[in-house]
Amino acid sequence: MKKAPLKLQAYDLIKHNIIHCIYAPDSIITEEMIQADINASRTPIRDALSRLEQEGMIKILPKKGILVTQMTIRDLNMLYEMRFMLEPYCIRNYGMRIPQEQFSDYNDKYTRFLADPEGDYLYEEMDASFHRMIITSSRNTYIINLYSTLEMQIARSRYMTGKDSLERRKATVLEHLAITQAALKEDWEEAAAAMMEHLKISKNNSFAYMMGTN
Repeated sequence: MKKAPLKLQAYDLIKHNIIHCIYAPDSIITEEMIQADINASRTPIRDALSRLEQEGMIKILPKKGILVTQMTIRDLNMLYEMRFMLEPYCIRNYGMRIPQEQFSDYNDKYTRFLADPEGDYLYEEMDASFHRMIITSSRNTYIINLYSTLEMQIARSRYMTGKDSLERRKATVLEHLAITQAALKEDWEEAAAAMMEHLKISKNNSFAYMMGTN
């Protein structure tokens, strides 16, 4: 398999370190630190940093370094405003385009997770792929591209609220089960309502985490 271009590899590695708080919010990092961490030259790193700055993940401070931005309450509100508009809309109007086998597969994996939370289940990856499946069912380039601009902040909030809490991961899986089971019944209004409920709970948990009240 052909390797991704170096600038994409650098982007993915830096993004991973930001999402997983290896580069902590509000910290200052340098190109030299990044080079040591990901073993890449300055050119792909600078290309990656330029893209990440456009996405709001970092702020390049001349002669000081690179500031890893903090997600603010305003960011959180804007993020979920967009998710509330996009995701219930997509499953309500386009969920029928998704093969039922895909919903069955997620349903089976979620059920197995609840039976064995320590088993083979990649929480972040499964959560991200499920929501992306709903969005891409629209086949609308504008919707898909808009959602892509949100995904990194979504991943950051997902990691922050789920990384230390098995109970939260279980709750998320139950919420996803409600969506998949409505979809398997082809009740798209119920699926959209379950999606909206899931997103509201997710927002409340993210807010509680940021306020230190979780």
